Amino acid sequence: MSGLSIEEYPTGDGKRIGHIRLNAERSLNALTLEMIEQMLPTLTAWQQDPQLVAVLLDGAGDKAFCAGGDVVTLYHAICETGPVDERGLAPVSELAARFFEREYRLDYLLHTFNKPVLCWGGGIVMGGGMGLFSACSHRIVTETSRLAMPEVTIALYPDVGGSWFLNHLPPGLGEFIALTGCAINGKDAHWLGLGNRTLAADKRAELLPALQAVTNWHRPEAAVSAVLRQLEADSGDVFAGLSSPLRQHQPQIRLLLDKDSLANKVAAILGAEYEDSWFQQARQGLAAGSPLAIRVIAEQLRRSRHCSLAEVFRAELALSVQLCRFREFAEGVRARLIDKDNRPDWTFTSLKAVDEGVLAALFESPWPVNPLTSL
Repeated sequence: MSGLSIEEYPTGDGKRIGHIRLNAERSLNALTLEMIEQMLPTLTAWQQDPQLVAVLLDGAGDKAFCAGGDVVTLYHAICETGPVDERGLAPVSELAARFFEREYRLDYLLHTFNKPVLCWGGGIVMGGGMGLFSACSHRIVTETSRLAMPEVTIALYPDVGGSWFLNHLPPGLGEFIALTGCAINGKDAHWLGLGNRTLAADKRAELLPALQAVTNWHRPEAAVSAVLRQLEADSGDVFAGLSSPLRQHQPQIRLLLDKDSLANKVAAILGAEYEDSWFQQARQGLAAGSPLAIRVIAEQLRRSRHCSLAEVFRAELALSVQLCRFREFAEGVRARLIDKDNRPDWTFTSLKAVDEGVLAALFESPWPVNPLTSL
């Protein structure tokens, strides 16, 4: 069975709305290569169809929009690539290269789509799910939303455009989110601009019928905004009772990250004595992370600070493929998602121990010409 359902619905004036649902509820709608390769041609066709006026993207069930990319399949492909060179790099995995190239191409298409794309971000929105969500023009969060980029714990980094959107957050916050993998609720997501519409979870069933009922799609952006504005108004005080931990901790986070070295920033976060359970969980994410990944995250954010979106995706593609060639990422996936022993055998035991030659090799491109050059 396909992990995707694709439908088109008529509107009140004879136009059509496209609806893509990630349909893999058991895996929390984890994004597979098959799903990506179905979405790309569908969205490309919809972009060129003058009768199709808007797109709705969501996930099956209430638990998650999308809990991330299908890294378990990636893991098995990486483990079969062959012997490593003197730097510890295995041959490029064709499946890994194809997965990331197609995923980032899809994210870029959504970022640059010429029609409104609504994404229902209820429940878990993590990793690859954040890539899809952040690329949409109308990003809906609910009281159940839980956004995160927890890649540090599997020795990856916030990719899928994270190098771009995290760099656009207030000082210190993007780096903190990347280093700790902290949970971001709907209220915080809206404050940060990661989400731009706040709807009660029980309004989900009303969204598509309300869009279909619109009888004037002459200005699609205005039509979508009118529907969302009304549903937002009808959502009442559902967000009033929610805490806003990231916003509450922003002054402290800014101080913690106002340091002259990565080692001092990490030490400040790990040493901060806040009783708050949200902060303690964020700190635990950093403590559980790979020292190599922490170095990679900081370096990638630094390199990407002034990059365009297309430049970011090209750089992320090279870095993600290189990380698949080194043992660390596979070990992180093994420990967290395969054996689930939560005891990763990290290559380097501390930031100081990270081999500068390995770090430099990860930031080299594996190809003479980047596959995303055409973006």
